Formats: sequence, C-alpha cells, structure tokens
Amino acid sequence: MSGLFQDESPQDETTRDGTPPPPEGPGLFGDALPALAEPSSPAAHAAAYRVLARKYRPTRFEDLIGQEAMVRTLCNAFAIGRVAHAFMLTGVRGVGKTTTARIIARALNCVGPDGTGGPTADPCGVCGNCLAILAEREPDVFEMDAASRTGVDDVREIIEVSRSRPMKIRTKVFIIDEIHMLTRNAFNALLKTLEEPPPYVKFVFATTEIRKVPITVLSRCQRFDLRRVRVNELHTHFLHIAHQEGVQIEQAALDLIARAADGSVRDGLSLLDQAIAQAEGPITVAQVADMLGFADREAVFELMKAVMKGEPAKALEITERAYERGADLGVMLQDLLELVHTLTRLKSIPLLRHSPELPEVDRTRGAELADQLTVPTLARAWQMLLKGVGEVETAPDRRAAAEMVLIRLCHVADLPPPGDLVRRLTSGAQQASGTATLATGGPIDGQTGGQTGRSTGGATGGAPGGATVGSAGGAPRGPTAGATGGPTGGSMRAMAGGGAIAAAESAAAVPKLASFRDVTALVAERREAMLHAHLVHSVHLVRFAPPVIELRPQADAPRDLASKLAALLTEATGTRWTIALSAAEGTPTLADQGSAADAARRSAAADHPLVRAIMEAFPGARIDQVHDATADAYGLPMQPQHPPTTTEDAPPDIDFSDEMENEE
Repeated sequence: MSGLFQDESPQDETTRDGTPPPPEGPGLFGDALPALAEPSSPAAHAAAYRVLARKYRPTRFEDLIGQEAMVRTLCNAFAIGRVAHAFMLTGVRGVGKTTTARIIARALNCVGPDGTGGPTADPCGVCGNCLAILAEREPDVFEMDAASRTGVDDVREIIEVSRSRPMKIRTKVFIIDEIHMLTRNAFNALLKTLEEPPPYVKFVFATTEIRKVPITVLSRCQRFDLRRVRVNELHTHFLHIAHQEGVQIEQAALDLIARAADGSVRDGLSLLDQAIAQAEGPITVAQVADMLGFADREAVFELMKAVMKGEPAKALEITERAYERGADLGVMLQDLLELVHTLTRLKSIPLLRHSPELPEVDRTRGAELADQLTVPTLARAWQMLLKGVGEVETAPDRRAAAEMVLIRLCHVADLPPPGDLVRRLTSGAQQASGTATLATGGPIDGQTGGQTGRSTGGATGGAPGGATVGSAGGAPRGPTAGATGGPTGGSMRAMAGGGAIAAAESAAAVPKLASFRDVTALVAERREAMLHAHLVHSVHLVRFAPPVIELRPQADAPRDLASKLAALLTEATGTRWTIALSAAEGTPTLADQGSAADAARRSAAADHPLVRAIMEAFPGARIDQVHDATADAYGLPMQPQHPPTTTEDAPPDIDFSDEMENEE
C-alpha cells in the first residue's frame, strides 16, 4: 500500500539492527533532522530518569514511614472485612496522602498472582490490576485534582460515572486531592452519593486544610490524620535511599536535610535529589548548608556562644563569614531562634540529651551550652530573636537588620536576669514606698513581709496605688505601692477596727446614701445597667442634699432619667426623693473624674524612684495600668464616712416639687 505522499512505503527499509534508517536530505526547514539517541546513551538515560520521590514511592502499607496508627487501622479493616466506603486523609504536604490512596485502590482490587485473591492489606504488585493501577492506566481508578476542578459540574461527572459498574476491576475508586478547594455547591452535590454510594464504589479524599472541609462531608468519612515524620525517621529513610543509590553522604548533611524537610518525606527526597546532583563525590554538610542557604550548625553554636558572652565583634565576624558563603542572615537568626528553643527543651527535659530525635551535635554541644545558661536568659533571647526575625522580614536591608538584632543581644548579655534586677531595685527602694510587688510574668517571692499582692503601707511620696510596668521585651510588671496621700498605717488600722460597724451598717435594710456615688452604686446593685451607665457618663451633679438631688443631664441622657431614678430611690429607701434638673454647670461626670484620677496616679507613679529605675533599666517599657487599693469602682478615692447633708441643712428657698420635675 502506497504512503500518503509517495508510492512506496519505507517500512521495508531498515538497517541490520532493525532501527529506521537515518533521514535522507534536509528536513522540513532546511536542516538535517537529528539522529535518534541510542537507548543506552547519556541523553536517553537523562530523559528516563525518575526523581527519588517517585522512584521510592511506597507501594505497600508497610512501606509508609511514620504513620503506624493509620497503617494498623487499615490493615485490621482489610483483615476483618470492615473497609469504609469513604476515607479522609489529612496532613501536611509530602507525608503520603495520595500514596496511601493509591495503595488503598490496589488493596481493594488485588487478585493475587493466581488471579483468585480478594481484597487484601498486602497487594501483590504483580497481578494485572496492581500493575495497571501502579502505572496509572486503570480507567476505573479516577484521580481528580480539586484545585483545578472545583465546580459542581466536575462533581456531577463523578456521580454519573459512579452509577455504572467497573469494567474490569472489582471496585471503582475515586481519589480527590485537595478536596477543600471544592465550592460549596460542589460539596452539596456530592453529599448524597457520599452517604450512600453503590457497593462497588469507594471514595478517598486528601487535603492539607481539613478545617475548610464541611462537617457534613467529614461526618460521612473515616478520617486519618497523617502526622509529620520525625527527624530521626527521615534521617534513617534518607540514609537507606542514599545507600540504594550508591551515594556517600555525611551524617550531619542528612541531619540538615531531614530538618529542612519539616516532616515531609517528599520535600526531603527532593532536597536529597538536589544534593546528589550538585555534589562531585561524597556529599558534605558544607555543601548541603550552601545549597539550603543555612548557616553551618557549628557556626550557629559559635554565634550563640558569642552572643551570650556579649562579644559583638566575634558575632559579626561569624555572620560575615556566613554571608560570604551565601547564607541568608535572616535564616541564620531563625537558626538561632530554633537553637534557643532546643536549649530550653534540654534544660526542661533532661532525657532529651539521650533521645535519638535530636541530632548528635544538639545532644552534645547543645547540652553543654544549656548547662551554662539559665531559663530567664534563654527566655529573654527568645523574645528578642522573635521580634528581630520580624524586623528582618520588613527591613529594606536584611543583613543590616540581622546585625542590629545580634548587637542588641550582645549588649543585653551582661545584664542580670529580670528577676535579679527586680530584687535589687526593690531591696533598695523599700524605704520610699513600703512594700512593693513586681512581677516578671508572675509575683516574685521574697518581698518584705512575704507579701506578693498590693501593699498596705502609705509612705509620703510613694507611687499611688501601684504602677504596672511592662514591655514586649520582657520588662518587669508591677509594682503596687502605697498611694500618695493615702491612709497611713494607723488610719488603715482604724479602718480595720471599724469593720464591725461597717458590717452592721451594710446589714441594715435601708441603704445609707452619703453621696451621689453611693446613689450610682445602688443603681448598679439593682442591675439597672442603662440607668447606671447614664449616671456615670451623662450626668453632672449640681447639688446633693438628700432626699433632693439636682442634676444637669447631657443631651444623650434619656428624658425619663429623673423619674426612673426617683422611683428607684424611693423604693429602695422608703423615703420620697426628688430629682431636679438644672442648667448649672455642676461637677464633671463620674467617668471624667475617674479618668482625671487615673491620669494623676499614672503621673505620680512615673515620678516614683523605683518606677524610674525600672524604666531606665528597660528602654521601651511603659506604664500599662495603675491599681489603687483605696479607689472605688469609679477610680476615685474612697469618701470619708460622715453624715450626708439633709434638707434641714439646705436653704429654705431650695424645695423642688414634683411639678418642677415634670416640667423639666
């Protein structure tokens, strides 16, 4: 049969080895066509190369690393014939979600080498069904990426296909990756089929964002959380693969790759692939560090020692060498942050010094360094590094920002821990403020008198109420000292001695209203929230002469405020009260008075010698709040106990009637 453009077919024109003859003459565009590469040539070998992540992808449940709980459950389910109709696999990228889904598909459809087997947790890998699924050419195993096919039409297509029986294999399997990307309508369309699928249909879903999957879908699936693979497990796995590939690699280099993988097997294998490609011989830790942009682990330890000793010149010398090798100083700060965390764990959990989860260098040098540092020092370094990493990310010059962070760390290295500093300051300032309590995250024991609460002393010139000093960098919080102008020790004892009288008065049926603040407090006790809020924020007291109160309400006060207040007071006291409205200026509102009193307390606290010493020792610290034990609920000093002014003391021309109130 002649060809399309010639009379004779060239099929009989072959060379002795059976390969087609080279083309004669120029190609379509004038140049001779390139000769086909020999199957054994380097070009053909490069084209056929499979990356390690695909070459060593697990094909059986027992090949999965770090997922023992899931493997045990699935194997038991296949053994007793209780395989769910839908699975939800969740976890970070590269831990084996899609791989597990494909193993489930083979386990459901394996027929064994003799073709008579049933579902099994250990698929043979040699039968036709296993080979077809492994080669991704089995039409009844559907894989869909929900990141690119998110609509309801895509789900309807799955539903339509699920209605027909499989053509060749035993069970149809639908594998949907990144299912959280489906739209709401797509999820809704899937619900009915997912709840009651045909007996020959199984669903396997995978997602990295389990919280984005509707609960209605989760409730219809058997969920498995694939955990991050531990560093020591990754190290062992990568070492085995390196031996399989005939590659020599240093143990420290494998540690770097395993840590950089962050629990992902696929990410780690990709890094190992890259390290093998760039190395010309054994893979060293220096090569891997350069590839990853990491500082050498030994350099990180040396930098930590220089910073903790307060040696900025040496610290900058180490970073200069790392920068010349191509290391990112921002990443180096993150390495320091991670090292601080490791050292703190070593101090908190001594058994970690013998744990295989930590690299050898962390177990040896890390333990030695941890013994030389205290937890408060490490906590301070953590806070400063955490803030410094954020500064580097936003700074126009990452190197300059990183060096400034290191210099700050060096200069605070010779400062005593916050707790020691607080003890020194308080021991020298007790004569000025009585007993003070300062806290760095909590009260510090050992204060004068053993107190860790508010002081009861009242020295002249003391900080009013007590100042709370804090900063993001770990500045101490506290002190609370006696209020300036507050009651002396004698008056406090007198007040304590009168406790029985106060208790008897509070037990009386009729409340004693000695001031407008007492009236406002009574309204709060009666749970009249709106009326109480307006009395605090929207009312100016003109005159208080029980049972007459003269007020100037603001524009936002309700029109029935006077009548409501009069009714409440009359009911509470059994005496008829008159609330008169006035146009006089009156006193500031209780809220304004409380704000002014708080400002005065802050100002007095800032002038206190102890607070000034703390502010100077911790630049950037601020006074957050001042607590005054002598202040009432409105932030005002407690009133002296004296009989209130009555109408008998008022001038005879001040007698407001109900008619005047109603007219107002």
